[in-house]
Amino acid sequence: MSIKAVLWDIDGTLVDSEPLHLKALLAVCMQYKVDISDIPDDTFIGVNLNGVWDALKRRFPAPLTRDIWTSAIDEHYVRQSETLHAMPGAIETIQSLNALGIRQAAVSNSGRQVVDTNLAFLRTNGIFEFSISLDDVSKAKPDPEPYLQALTRMEIEPSQALSVEDSHSGAKSAQAAGLTLVAYNNRGLPADLWIDDLKDLPSHLPNFPMK
Repeated sequence: MSIKAVLWDIDGTLVDSEPLHLKALLAVCMQYKVDISDIPDDTFIGVNLNGVWDALKRRFPAPLTRDIWTSAIDEHYVRQSETLHAMPGAIETIQSLNALGIRQAAVSNSGRQVVDTNLAFLRTNGIFEFSISLDDVSKAKPDPEPYLQALTRMEIEPSQALSVEDSHSGAKSAQAAGLTLVAYNNRGLPADLWIDDLKDLPSHLPNFPMK
């Protein structure tokens, strides 16, 4: 088997978190009396909070800073984390890969507080070797830095790992880092493999040749 590690996106891939991300964004916008009803709900899927801030900052009062704004959103997310749901088959697939001896880590565009909340919710019991968050990189997805940092920490080559992503920004990041890309629940991504059921992933691993 050529694949030694799976690098997981979290939001929308392992955790059905996008509804809560949207609720947190709307709640904080309402707190500052900012209306974003003109923006489609799926506009910021896969976009990190710094990118969301850049798109919306002109709507907010001048004294508000990005750090205060993002902290408020993250805190709201954590407070409501009991409403989260694992994506179908996510926990079982993580466990199956672990049983096969496949190393695993998480590479996310969310901040550290949200990443830790999501991983605690999944209760993976230390299976993931580490996680990369927005706070750990200078350039977030779609830049390849998050995945390159993960490869460096694992001391493996890009050809030895694959990424599981559901968004265009994540897909671009993984492919720019040279990883094999598995697109989950998004047939619109230019991937090496498309799956609609995470539990199908382990059976595909022997089919990936060395790049």
